[in-house]
Amino acid sequence: MAIRALVYSSQIAPNLSLDRVDDLARDAGRFNVQAGVTGVLLFDGVRFLQYIEGPEDGLNVVYARILSSTSHFEIKELAQGIIIGRRFPYWSMRLVPADGEDLDFVNTGSWAGFSRSDESSKFQTGVDRLATIIAPELGREAH
Repeated sequence: MAIRALVYSSQIAPNLSLDRVDDLARDAGRFNVQAGVTGVLLFDGVRFLQYIEGPEDGLNVVYARILSSTSHFEIKELAQGIIIGRRFPYWSMRLVPADGEDLDFVNTGSWAGFSRSDESSKFQTGVDRLATIIAPELGREAH
């Protein structure tokens, strides 16, 4: 079965508290387990960037739920497509704090083919920056 990935960015709803953001990430994690979807949610206090991956049917169900959520607006899909393997096989959903500069870069970086740049490239892709942001979180327990 092919694994697909999808990445999007959005703005936090004006009246959404930071405590509610934590609750949403936990709720998403529980829902994603049932759909077979894994991923990460970056948050800079104002904007979200979410990368999700899984089987097409599960990804479609999760993304439909995301699109209908009132917790955010201005949803901008950055990429979606087939990937070789999961990047977050053990995270049903992990909320990771990010700074605005990182989110700007990930938002505008290339997501073509969800590829990482090669060693000789002076330009990072969106996937490269995402990997850099989440690196300190790898191996940590979810909280």
